Amino acid sequence: MPVPKKKTSKSKRNMRRSHDSLTAKYSIVCPNCGERQLRHRACLSCGEYRGRKVIEISE
Repeated sequence: MPVPKKKTSKSKRNMRRSHDSLTAKYSIVCPNCGERQLRHRACLSCGEYRGRKVIEISE
């Protein structure tokens, strides 16, 4: 089994992990009700997507 010849330095380790951070979710404002929602998904508060009612929301 291969074994590293030298200890990986903190700098090298952290440079490798630089792309592992979490990214923020991008949300938009629903044009119908004004609530925040994720893009390309039906609004959970009013049930509309692209101007059409796609899910029934019980009051």
